[in-house]
Amino acid sequence: MLRNYLKIAWRSIRKNKISSVINITGLTLGLSCCLLIALYIKHELSYDKFQLKGDRIARVIMEYKIGNEGQSGTFTSTKVFPEFKRQFPEVVSGVRMTRTSRITRYEEKLFNEKRFLFADSTFFDVFSFRLLKGLPGQVLQAPRMIVLTEDAARKYFGNDNPLGKMLKTGTDAKDYLVTGVMENCPANSQLKFDMVASFSSLGPAQEDTWWNANFTTYLLLKDPGSFDALSRKIPPFMKKQFADEPGVSLNFHLEPYTSVHLHSPHDGFEPNNNIVYIYVLAGIAILILAIACFTYINLSTARSMERAREVGIRKVVGAIRKQIFWQFIGESVLITFIALLLSIGTAILVLPWFNNLAETNLKTYQLFDPMVLVTGFVFITLISLLAGSYPALILSGFTPVRVLKGAFKNSDSGLWLRKSLTVFQFAISVFLIIATFTIQHQLNYIRNKKLGYDRDHVLVLPSDSKIIKAIDLLKTEFVKNSQVQHISMAYNTPNHIEGGYSMKNNMMTNAETIGVTANPVDQDFIKTTGLEMIAGSDYTVQDMKDVANDDQSKNVFQFIINESAAAALGWKAQEAIGKKMSLGDDRPGFVKGVVKDFHFESLHTNIKPLVLFPGTWFNVMMIKLDGQDLPGAIAGIGETWKELLPHRPFEYHFLDEDFDKMYLAEMKMGQILNVFAGMAILLACLGLFGLSSYAAQQRIKEIGIR
Repeated sequence: MLRNYLKIAWRSIRKNKISSVINITGLTLGLSCCLLIALYIKHELSYDKFQLKGDRIARVIMEYKIGNEGQSGTFTSTKVFPEFKRQFPEVVSGVRMTRTSRITRYEEKLFNEKRFLFADSTFFDVFSFRLLKGLPGQVLQAPRMIVLTEDAARKYFGNDNPLGKMLKTGTDAKDYLVTGVMENCPANSQLKFDMVASFSSLGPAQEDTWWNANFTTYLLLKDPGSFDALSRKIPPFMKKQFADEPGVSLNFHLEPYTSVHLHSPHDGFEPNNNIVYIYVLAGIAILILAIACFTYINLSTARSMERAREVGIRKVVGAIRKQIFWQFIGESVLITFIALLLSIGTAILVLPWFNNLAETNLKTYQLFDPMVLVTGFVFITLISLLAGSYPALILSGFTPVRVLKGAFKNSDSGLWLRKSLTVFQFAISVFLIIATFTIQHQLNYIRNKKLGYDRDHVLVLPSDSKIIKAIDLLKTEFVKNSQVQHISMAYNTPNHIEGGYSMKNNMMTNAETIGVTANPVDQDFIKTTGLEMIAGSDYTVQDMKDVANDDQSKNVFQFIINESAAAALGWKAQEAIGKKMSLGDDRPGFVKGVVKDFHFESLHTNIKPLVLFPGTWFNVMMIKLDGQDLPGAIAGIGETWKELLPHRPFEYHFLDEDFDKMYLAEMKMGQILNVFAGMAILLACLGLFGLSSYAAQQRIKEIGIR
């Protein structure tokens, strides 16, 4: 019987080639989209699930408020973990860490490792990164010990055993002993690094202050239920710590480690995703599949009347309603099964393109994951029942005598359903078009928004102690290139300034201090970044020399503040010039200038008070180019760099690339939505084409007469 059903189903597919091709194509495209989206969602939901103790790990978020201004983020001091472990029985262990870039050398091999991690000796006890060589409790127990990933070990040592060998790292080329080799970090890990060195290599930890907040802290709790208990204990404990400092508030809250990637507003070492985007993608997948199913149902019901005589004859020769019902369900199953096989093949073909679009590294074998396959078979079962049940029920209920007499010649039966589904298809498509245009409008706003600084043709290069010492020579040599306009050193680039300070004018008490973001810069920062001075004057070389004393309190600082900082201090821009103010407790000085407010953080946040001040340590060098011949300018700068700075590879990026990274999630979602919205519209049009073709065929005699 089953064989007979399949044979009849195959004949029906071959007989109705156009509708079969449309049905199979629509379902194939719909299922392909769903498979890719399901694969992506599964990957995002799997983040950090490999961590065996993940349900007990908490990331510590610092929240502080000075006056009316405050910030929160993943930055904490080295005091947090040891102090919390002493004070709270819920904390059984923890890890302090920081990720940086670091020059690393072995013999003639020299690389700038951009994912260089420093972590406590407890790192491999808390986190489940698998060590291939070395013991978890020993590999980071002493200063200048380092563990490499498989790829890093192969990069430096080839197939040789790296254990016991020395790597030179840092500008000062200190020796680090290789004590372990671990598996590469999984793609679904929020912690990604290529090598991890012992935290004690950084020197004695400053565990006497809460404010040296340059590190990320993870706590290992006694059990998952300890989160709530510890979260209740921290605020009153921290309130006691600052009882003698009016106007200052510092607190910490905990984030469950396994929920950080999708639920935290605070990025870690890698950008987070957003659970809302996952819901949006899941919704798009359902809508696309619905459109494909509606196309199938429409064409099936439209052509059902053509088979009325066939059903009548089958009933006359003894077929019962149940047999006819399952015959049509069988045809539906066959079509959807063919579509599923084709969709898997299509997904395999487009997976590299999808990886590039979504910036993931999904593998072909993941399409054959049991969960994905089971989901696929559930889909085809549901589609078969949904798409095949209506025509099956209608046709199997025909009265043989009426059918054979021609009482069901027309296909008006089900017309209301076809029209309703067609309208619904295009309603979905219109909704996706509106959503796409809305997101694109938002992205265009972000791309074209005037930020208050010049981000075009600004080359960003790393800095270190040797570069800072040689900066005058470097500037002299770089400006010999006719395309170099300005060169500046700064602690942070203008689109990502962070670091909490306090400020006050000479009329304020300590209790009235104002929280502020500050950035150490050199005398060319304003010119290089194109900030607009609205009062006062720019920095000079002398301003930099005036803060050369190691004792900050003996220096007299010239501050350049933004409009928001001036307003917070109670001044208009012109009134602020020459006024006394202080940054923190050890930087007294005067306001030298006021710049127009600019966006130094994400556009998602309001512009906050900002202070620029003469610095002595810088993380970045910025070179403003005229943009006439960027490849030629970069090549010339690279040659000079290699000649004067042989200790460091020539690596660069552009300032506008930094800006784009801040909105990576939005831009990625915009691209994905564009593609799948376009696919939904294509499927809706495919269904409309099928119905139009059928309608034209039904009226071919009328058209011929006309």
